[in-house]
Amino acid sequence: MCRLLLWLILYPILLMAAQAHSQERPSPQFDAALAEQLGADERGMRSFVLVVLKTGPNKVPAGEKRSQMFRDHLANIQRLADEGKLVFAGPLDGVDGWRGMFILATDQIATAKELVATDPVIIEGEMIAEFHQLYGSAALMMLNEISRKIARPAP
Repeated sequence: MCRLLLWLILYPILLMAAQAHSQERPSPQFDAALAEQLGADERGMRSFVLVVLKTGPNKVPAGEKRSQMFRDHLANIQRLADEGKLVFAGPLDGVDGWRGMFILATDQIATAKELVATDPVIIEGEMIAEFHQLYGSAALMMLNEISRKIARPAP
């Protein structure tokens, strides 16, 4: 009985607090120019290609060739990001053979395959790529710009 009474007292208070909080929040402003710049549809979404990098058939042995391959891999990632073709890249833990992923700013798998074919880890067979259509927020297109603003410069 006490729980019911407590609930009857608290519920209206919590409801009013939630309504007051939602009224204080400014309403988002639609920015048509930004939506167009990012390639957004009416939902603020767009198509991308997700690339999963998996362990390939040729493990390059430890040493200078392997080190150079990975330096060139990172340089290739940076080049694609600078060109606006790559919106996200990151490593995975690799425990299941999944080594990394890219999100590419294209809706064409054929185009994504051309871009990924320039990567030294693919060229050497250290990794293979698996391609998937992805539909997500067009705001991903701003990720590289934001990342540059929050990354500390190298000493």
